[in-house]
Amino acid sequence: MREEHTDAEHLAMDLANQSMVEKVFENVLWGTRFFVILAVVFSMIGGITLFVVASVDVFHVAKMVAHTYINGLHPEHFHENIVTDLIGAVDLYLIAIVLFIFGFGLYELFISQIDVAKQSAASQILEIHSLDELKDKLAKVIIMVLIVGFFKRAMNTTYDGALEMMYLSIAILGLALSFYFMHKGGDH
Repeated sequence: MREEHTDAEHLAMDLANQSMVEKVFENVLWGTRFFVILAVVFSMIGGITLFVVASVDVFHVAKMVAHTYINGLHPEHFHENIVTDLIGAVDLYLIAIVLFIFGFGLYELFISQIDVAKQSAASQILEIHSLDELKDKLAKVIIMVLIVGFFKRAMNTTYDGALEMMYLSIAILGLALSFYFMHKGGDH
């Protein structure tokens, strides 16, 4: 009669057959995954820094608007400058989100699941189960950063002729199509 062994029993037998050098090397090798914590910590610091910088930028825009309207001024290109500055802040917020997703994803992939996140309703946003899932989430936010950056540049560009307007239209169509396919691909 042949004995059936469980996976745990096979693992225990394999560990018993390993040499001491192999055990030590594998423990050290497995422990090196904790170096990922450096990327996690500095991603969080970078994200927090960008949130603060973007918030200060928005505060300065609000202060400038209040000062302008209180003094009854209305400088040339006032609205365009405000929108451009606010779009720049949105761009920084999006890049901060990229850093947060990256940090959370690395932590969950290499170190441990975040237990507190499991209890939160927002946990699905930051849950990462594979490197491909992390790359997909990062790619979507990076594409949004590029779209916002394009919008900011398009607002600050002067268009002198019909050909330049046609180029702008083609670029907008390309962005719209890429955005459409990005969301269509996420459904499957």
